Amino acid sequence: MRLRRPVLIATVTVTAAGSLLFVPPSATADRKPPVREGSAPANGAAGAPASAARNALTAPVTDLSASVGTGGYPREQVLTPDPENPADKSIKLGLTPYHGIAPKLNALQRLGDRVSVEVAGRSAGGHRLYLVTVTAPESADETRDQERMRELIENAPQVAAKDPAVKKTYKTPVFFNNNIHGNEWEGTDAALELIQRLATAHDAKTTDLLAHSRLYFNITANPDGRIAGTRANANGFDLNRDFITASQPEARAMRQIEIDKQPAVMLDLHGYVNGTLIEPTTPPHGENYEYDLFLKNTYANALGMEAAVNDLGYTPAKDGVEPAQIPFRDQQEGWDDWPPIFTPQYAAFHGTVAAHTVEIPLPVNNSAYDTLPVDELRRRSAINVDVAGAAMRATLDFAQSHRTSLIADQIEEFRRGATGAAQVPVSAATVPGVPGIGPEDVYTTDFPRAYVLPAGPAQRSATAAARLVDHLLANDVRVSRATRDFRLAGRSYAKGSYVVDLHQPKRGLANVMLADGRDISDKVSTMYDISGWSLGRLWGATVERVHSGSLSAVPLRAVGAAAHVGHVAPLGDLRLRLDTPQEIAALNSLLRQGVSVRRSADGSALVPSSARTKADALARAYDVVFDATRTTGGTLLHPTRVAAAVTAGELFALREMNFDVVPVSTAILNAGFDWSSADVLFVSSGLDHSALTASARTALDAFLGTHGLVGRGATGAALNAAAGLLAVRPVEGNGDANGVVRVVNSGGPVTAGAPDHSFVYAPVWFTDLGPGVRVEQSYATGDPLVAGHWRPLDDGTGGPTAAGGRASVVSGPDAVLFGTEPLFRDHPKGEFPQVGRALLTVS
Repeated sequence: MRLRRPVLIATVTVTAAGSLLFVPPSATADRKPPVREGSAPANGAAGAPASAARNALTAPVTDLSASVGTGGYPREQVLTPDPENPADKSIKLGLTPYHGIAPKLNALQRLGDRVSVEVAGRSAGGHRLYLVTVTAPESADETRDQERMRELIENAPQVAAKDPAVKKTYKTPVFFNNNIHGNEWEGTDAALELIQRLATAHDAKTTDLLAHSRLYFNITANPDGRIAGTRANANGFDLNRDFITASQPEARAMRQIEIDKQPAVMLDLHGYVNGTLIEPTTPPHGENYEYDLFLKNTYANALGMEAAVNDLGYTPAKDGVEPAQIPFRDQQEGWDDWPPIFTPQYAAFHGTVAAHTVEIPLPVNNSAYDTLPVDELRRRSAINVDVAGAAMRATLDFAQSHRTSLIADQIEEFRRGATGAAQVPVSAATVPGVPGIGPEDVYTTDFPRAYVLPAGPAQRSATAAARLVDHLLANDVRVSRATRDFRLAGRSYAKGSYVVDLHQPKRGLANVMLADGRDISDKVSTMYDISGWSLGRLWGATVERVHSGSLSAVPLRAVGAAAHVGHVAPLGDLRLRLDTPQEIAALNSLLRQGVSVRRSADGSALVPSSARTKADALARAYDVVFDATRTTGGTLLHPTRVAAAVTAGELFALREMNFDVVPVSTAILNAGFDWSSADVLFVSSGLDHSALTASARTALDAFLGTHGLVGRGATGAALNAAAGLLAVRPVEGNGDANGVVRVVNSGGPVTAGAPDHSFVYAPVWFTDLGPGVRVEQSYATGDPLVAGHWRPLDDGTGGPTAAGGRASVVSGPDAVLFGTEPLFRDHPKGEFPQVGRALLTVS
């Protein structure tokens, strides 16, 4: 049984000197997380600029290993300063504004030969992402030796375990990730202070540390948010929810750091939880980790950080700072590491055996930023910098004193994956030194022998399969392709099928992405965030799990990229299926170019042979297939401009499908909106019919009298009811529910060819269907939840069995309503076309 912290309540405290001290409420073991990020932004509909979406969709990934052969360390460069920005929100807190970072890094590089700076990429808003390396100088040969050993550890772990050079000379990689939430600032400043100390200290301890370690600092992971004082980046994305999808360039940059630097230890600096929260977490624990190795090291480092933070001497009475807390030890549930969307949890799949979120204590963002005196904000920020620095320094002590065992455990993680070894369940015997381990902490999985993405007719979409393969490869998952037909586990597969062998170093990452996942509704009463995310079910490709069998006779060749599938039939008119986001994007491009495209009864697009040259270019750009067709007739399509009151993820997904989108909200409509610029309205967030002014309501109603509506969730259903379009009764399920669900598609114009699984977050279903309402999709009968967390409410309603068999997507001549989340955080790629088809159907 875990210990539980007492409930501590603090509001305003008077110091001994009698001055008023603002003290934030404390976090306790019984608290629920302060922010459970929902699908809707806090301030209404999303309105990110289209330029940020373009940047995110086109930003290249910087390969930080590419410069290994060019020399050793340091790798110094003079950074061009950014223009001074007096509006930077950091300034009020007495912290380093973004425009002050480049000059500081230039100065730090001039301090000696220990500090190097590389640009790891650019943010969605176009700002540079700085990766600083601190280590003892290395010759080019020494750097090549370090890279050789790093690759040996991952690619030949059994050899690395016996290599004396690895044990003696390999430098432990330690990674500090800062400011991923833009309005949680202080990790950046603590990192800059620590870098300066390391650059100038010449004591024996520092010299030894840098001789045996490489320390990597992502100075600010979210410069857009740092400047604007927002949690999200310029696209409105919470980057600490994006790792399994990597839709944003900042997430892709962090992913590449994990791959290229292979840290054994990492901290992700956040705020604000008082007392300072230091992971490891409560259950449920990710079932694909080598959790015994992870818990052993993460808990040990947490104890050291806890001691270092508490030893700073801050007290509740004097400073408003509570003692640090470790969720694994101090809480029962509510702060889990189940989904791979968070930075430390994702890092664990790349060999990081001690990974932490650290939540520094004193809030300075949101309402505190706007209401507290500047002096109080700066007092708090100074304490937060101090706390973050203590956590960092303690982590360096841990990495220094445990160097040999950390690398040995990283090697062991990769060895288990490469050899298909069994996971080791956590217990008092397998993880000695960690108190309170119980059955509630034991999560393991049954790794299959392989996954196959079959070629030929069995594959739902070659375009979707190629996209999924490229995504796996970008995450450093190994994929092979069959050079001829083969049989595996009693099934026949065609030449060209892709195979993901689960005997690979990063098997946990391969499995967490491709497996169905698990229904964990009975494990805990609440989850911090999403609980299901399967790429195998949600990305539109056919993925088959092979439980057992030998791959030795399978003719496989490793691939570095998916084979291109883009193709245009040489003769006749063309058909473009609309089953993937890329196909919707290609269609929208054709329409913008003035091509006369018609939509057939099966939902595909009919393209005249006269547009073959344009189709050729789009087949290459989007990797889509234009088949020959003799089908004639169909409905003429037009370019569609979407007025969208939606979440950030939905806005981004619409732009990914190449829709022309103009964001709207209650406020925008009340200020006066020109409806002549829109062809269809998509509503899921931030538009309340009852809150509109009389003139705005009249204009909206007039638009919906002649144009279509696509609605999602409770907000979309409410607008449908106010406009009197579809005669349905929406039923809201448990608002905490989320996950992957089984669905049944009717083959209508919206869901023809759609996957038989979908994603829900605060699910909705529709009953009492009136005349003219078509059921496009239903939740599967019984319990439709495959993976995730979905419980009934306390009164027994709102659970998954209540949704079973009910309509999840309904349509009529002028409206389509979704009870699912087909565009959630730009993730369920195979579901996107349902929204694209819906917009085209009713526009």
